[in-house]
Amino acid sequence: MHAPATLVFDIETIPDTDGLRRLYGLAPQGADAALSDAEVAEIAFIRRREKTGQDFLPLYLQRVISISCALRRQEQFRVWSLAAPELSEAEIVQRFFDGIDKYTPQIVSWNGGGFDLPVLHYRGLTHGVTAARYWDMGDSGYTDSRDFKWNNYINRYHTRHLDLMDLLALYQPRANAPLDDLAKLMGFPGKLGMDGGKVWEAWLAGKADAIRDYCETDVVNTYLVYQRFRLMKGEVSREEARAEESFVRAELARLNLPHWQEYLAAWPEN
Repeated sequence: MHAPATLVFDIETIPDTDGLRRLYGLAPQGADAALSDAEVAEIAFIRRREKTGQDFLPLYLQRVISISCALRRQEQFRVWSLAAPELSEAEIVQRFFDGIDKYTPQIVSWNGGGFDLPVLHYRGLTHGVTAARYWDMGDSGYTDSRDFKWNNYINRYHTRHLDLMDLLALYQPRANAPLDDLAKLMGFPGKLGMDGGKVWEAWLAGKADAIRDYCETDVVNTYLVYQRFRLMKGEVSREEARAEESFVRAELARLNLPHWQEYLAAWPEN
């Protein structure tokens, strides 16, 4: 019998400039008096700094431009992205939840409970997204719904969604660790060439592909850290953990894409 699918995910966001125009009463994009996206965002950043001392916008004003996924299912390991500009935000969010409907995977994230999922909740509401399986808490029409009363995607202390950062810190924000640092301490590549603070700048420069590639490397970092956690937890042996790392390395090499070539070059074999 095969183990349940595991889906590691990460999102990248930019300011929701259309929403900000609506909330601030600014001219819509394309109108004669319309401000550029960069100008609208700067107004929002200034207002946010005046209010809080920093310019990080509230989660409901974060527009999703990429969701990258690493799916381990049966004998497969796949990495892909749902991303703009090929897809609208509504399509990105809906397809992500469609995947949960299809596979009912364990989902794994790094700070997914603190950022990624709340963003997806708000943006899903905005776009009229449906996500019945994700919101199942033991009261839906699925045949195994009763199991979700005791282990669902919503409860912080259940593992159907495992926020690895939150769990490792024992739910204490002051104990949180950056994924990049932790991955590098384990001998994995960590972030290459970009971080979350540069996404808006890269988007304005038309570098959507670079954002997608960065997001994909982050989900692989998370997957590899998750495998170390499984080793520590006793779910796999040391030999099985090494074999899984070798399998991931081989699957990434098979893709033969520039960002994976760079990633593998930064990941020396032990």
